[in-house]
Order: sequence, then C-alpha cells, then structure tokens
Amino acid sequence: MKPRDGAAILALALAALAGADARAGEPAAREGPLQPYQMVRSLELVQDRIAGGDHAALPMQKKLLELIDARFRGADSREFAERRNFDALMVYAMSGGNPETVAASLEGLSLGEVDRAATEGVLNYLDGDVAEARRAMASVEPTVHAQDVAAFLALVKGSVVAGDDVASGLAMLDRARLLAPGTLVEEAALRRTLALAVPAGDVERFTRAAEQYSRRFLRSPYAAQFAEAFVAGILTLRDRIDLARVEQAVSWMTPEQARTVYLRLARRAAIDGDTVMLDFASRRATVEADTVSDASDARSELYASISSVTSDSVDAVLDRLIEMDASKLSSADRALLEAARTVATEVVAPVNLPMNAHAGPPATESVPAGDDAAGPGTIDPLVTSARARLEEIDRLLEESKP
Repeated sequence: MKPRDGAAILALALAALAGADARAGEPAAREGPLQPYQMVRSLELVQDRIAGGDHAALPMQKKLLELIDARFRGADSREFAERRNFDALMVYAMSGGNPETVAASLEGLSLGEVDRAATEGVLNYLDGDVAEARRAMASVEPTVHAQDVAAFLALVKGSVVAGDDVASGLAMLDRARLLAPGTLVEEAALRRTLALAVPAGDVERFTRAAEQYSRRFLRSPYAAQFAEAFVAGILTLRDRIDLARVEQAVSWMTPEQARTVYLRLARRAAIDGDTVMLDFASRRATVEADTVSDASDARSELYASISSVTSDSVDAVLDRLIEMDASKLSSADRALLEAARTVATEVVAPVNLPMNAHAGPPATESVPAGDDAAGPGTIDPLVTSARARLEEIDRLLEESKP
C-alpha cells in the first residue's frame, strides 16, 4: 500500500466510522470540527484492522495518532464535559498517545476519585514510572468505565501489577481479553501473558496462551515479537514443557512461520548443548522446510547434523558436514558448522595408544558383550563414550556463542 496523506487516511477512517454509527443507530457526523471521540473511534477501527493482520493499517494508525494529538491540543476544556470525549482521551493515551498532550488536556478538569486514580495511573505508565503506576492503579476497577476504556485499563493494570503479583497481573490480562476479544488489546494481552507465564513457571498458561495467539493473531504485525517470546519461553521451561503442546501451537502457523520457530529453537538448543531439544527442533524444521520448498535448507541440515554427531552414524554425519556449503549460512551458524566438523572429526579419529598399553577399559565404564565388543587390552578407535562426545560438543558450541 502506498503512503496516504492525512486527509485521505482520515477520509477512509471516517467512512468506516459513518457506517459504524449508522449500524449503531447514531447520526452521521455533522459538518464542522470532528469531536475527539469520533476521531478516536476511527483509531479503534484502524487498530482492529491491524489486529486482523492488515499491515498497511500501521501507517494509518500513526497518522491518525498525529491528527488526534493535534485535535486534543486544540480542545477546549468544556469539550471534556462530554463523557465520550473524556473516554476518548483515555483510549488515545493508552493507544500510544503523547503523554504531554494527555497531561495538558487533563489540566483544569475536575475529576472524581475514580477518574483521578485511572488517569494518574495511565500517566505514570506512559512516563515509564511503573512503581507509581502500580500504586495509583491499586484502587482502579476497570469495569466501572466504558467497555473500550475498561479493556485498555485492564491491559495496563495487568502489566504494572504483575511486578508485585504475577497471578493478579495475569488475571487482569485475562479480563482485558474478555472485554475486547479479537482486538489489538487482546493481541497485546496474549503476548504479555506469554511473557509473564515464563518467570512464574506456569507451563499450562504459557502453552495455552501460545495456542490462542497462534489461532487468532499470527497475521498481526507484532507476531514476530510473539515468536521471540515463544521460543525463549520454550527454552526456559524445557524441563517441564510438553513438546506435543509446542507442536500443537506451531501447527496453526504457516509452514514458513513454523520453520522459522523450529530453526530458532534448534540453533539455541545447539548452542546450549541440549540434544533432546535440538533433535526435536531440527527434525521438525526439516519437515517444515520440505513443506515450504523441495530445496534443502542449509540451517535445517546443519542443526539436524549437529544433533547426530554423537550417534553411531557419525562417519556419514561428518561427510555431510564437510560437503555443506557454508556460504548459505550466517556468520554465527558458520561457527556452529566449524564446531560440529571439529567434534565429528575428533570422534572418528584413531586413538594412538602407547606400545606397552595393556590395561583394559576404565573401571567406571563397561565394555558391551557381543560381536562388536572390543577385545581385552584394546580400545575401538571409532567408539567414544557418549558422555565424552557431549562434553566436547558443549565446549565447542559454548565457544561459538556471539
């Protein structure tokens, strides 16, 4: 979409507003200056389009915020006697509005205790003073306000109170979602829920929020932030998370989105030396790469090979690693490739024993019986203990961290 000028953007938003007013039984906007609540309602309509995946609406939102900012700066304090205009100021503030404009608009207004606490909390939140916002928000009950204001207030309150009480913060974010389903408020609440559930160790809430977001908001322009939080959360909760639930959440994604998530997981698992997660993520990334294209994906192949370095088929793995085209990898992944090549080479290298070595295997290790067992006084040069291999991989991958 080509950038539009402010007049065109406003005309488009107001056309949608006129339709919404007609459906609601309200008269169309009269000639003359638009009321602040009419402009903010247009902003909310644009935000709904963003939540639905309309990336072209992002510049429209930015321009509308600028136009609304100018409108509030020129507003007479008497205009805020209209409750809808006051509520519009609150929505504007919590939609990324200018804190200075909000503060200036509130000057001289006679507010009741309910509105005073809410506006104080919002202003402190906009200024980045979370502690003061939390104090002011302690007495705020979002649902006493109009529904669109209530949804935003629940989102803000949930975000700030979570610093002291994660459970209360998560509960408030749930309320925000219930008050504004399908909107940018619900989209943001799910992303914040995902982030808060990780330090709380709430695996069930984390996986449920991931599934809900994947079902509803993968087309959002903020989906990349979700993906980052999702991958980070999986790795933090790896000892307790059900990988089947991870697959369930990812199954709602496009093949390209799914492959990206699994590749990020595989890379981090490779660096961390987490062979279980690496094997899972690299296998799934390979499957998704096959879905996206018949061409081989260099990163998928690399991570799958790293996960197999400690296997009995290490000779074949080394051949794949040597043949791999490093030019198709990022500089960080090239470091992983070199580490994997080094490990695989050392694993298959013959062991040089002293001529007088007659001792058997160390007492802490046992030699399996059967046709492949090494004879007394010898060490099979192609077999190294899995523990030794893993320790070497951990060391080399640790050195490859940026």
